Amino acid sequence: MKIRDILRDERPHISFEVFPPKKDSGYDSVLSATEKIAALKPSFISVTYGAGGGTSKNTVSIASHIKNDFNVTSLAHLTCVSSTKETVHQVIGQLKENGIENILALRGDIPQEVDFPLPHHYRYASELIEDIRKEGDFCIGAACYPEGHVEAEHKMDDILNLRHKVDCGVDFLTTQMFFDNNILYNFLYRIREKGITVPVLPGIMPVTNKKQIARIGGMSGTALPERFRAIVDCFGDNPAAMQQAGIAYATDQIIDLIANGIRHIHVYSMNKPEVAEAIMRNLSEIVTV
Repeated sequence: MKIRDILRDERPHISFEVFPPKKDSGYDSVLSATEKIAALKPSFISVTYGAGGGTSKNTVSIASHIKNDFNVTSLAHLTCVSSTKETVHQVIGQLKENGIENILALRGDIPQEVDFPLPHHYRYASELIEDIRKEGDFCIGAACYPEGHVEAEHKMDDILNLRHKVDCGVDFLTTQMFFDNNILYNFLYRIREKGITVPVLPGIMPVTNKKQIARIGGMSGTALPERFRAIVDCFGDNPAAMQQAGIAYATDQIIDLIANGIRHIHVYSMNKPEVAEAIMRNLSEIVTV
């Protein structure tokens, strides 16, 4: 099923995300976690993409299992910055062969200490989106950044770039994680004002351990509200308490989003079926499957 069709449903929906193993030896463990998440009957499960033959191969394989064995719609990430155009087209062909109808088209992080763009590589996600659109009837998603992309000097420049990306053939957008819902609401107002009307799925990250905070700040520059910082300060050194508090905080974000009219929410569950299960349990009377 195409995600653009799922997004027409006015009922609240939750989707989850998994990532492939860095080594083939971890494949069975990831697939087992994915099967447990699929058993929760989310609207779809996305699979991240790693540059290089091993992890990109596993993206296709796991996405295929999700759709063809676990009977859940799958969304395959496709990151283009570290792969040649030829390699990207090979992956698109593999996705088509496996019946994967949904692709999240991403540029990815620019590799350090290399001249960018590399020969025979894509420079922007918009170029990748145009090529995917030529390859068949895929439903295409793209990323957006409520707090602005870290490489954008001005937020308005980022929104204008987003408008161009959407105009290249995007069916829906998924946001980077955020921890203050007002940031999302302001972002939605700004992009609608600029004519971006495709559905936007908020991306919610349940922070379940203290180490995640440093990674989040270093990678994305996401603002951490004082309320959230207080939770980490209080519970960060108690793993079980931090997990419970992080799930509660994410649940609270989701409930607020639904109460304000947002019906489709993407949770960065990251191969943690216990986290996905806890969130669905907290929403059992709000999100019906």
